Amino acid sequence: MHEEPLEDWARRREERRAASKGKLRAVPLTQGPHRGANVDPHAPRVIQKWTGTQWETVGVVADLAAAQALLHPPHSVEEEPAQWDRPSGLGPGRGRHRKPTAAEDRDT
Repeated sequence: MHEEPLEDWARRREERRAASKGKLRAVPLTQGPHRGANVDPHAPRVIQKWTGTQWETVGVVADLAAAQALLHPPHSVEEEPAQWDRPSGLGPGRGRHRKPTAAEDRDT
């Protein structure tokens, strides 16, 4: 089995832990176990932040829609994804695999 040096493992572990710090989650304020977010969309939610060792409460929102707006803010227009450059080997056209022909048009 491959033995990894302890220093490398500790460095990777700290990188993972540092990356997870500051993540947010919404927990419904309802009785019983916490189930899927869609179970009670009108229940208030507690917003919690991961500190690296525990979840810390940072606020309360009215419902699921407000929690989603806080957890997943809309992307700004300035951050458009880069356009894909077509490789030179691919020419224009539909390609046979993209639009199958009707059964009566086939030569089978």
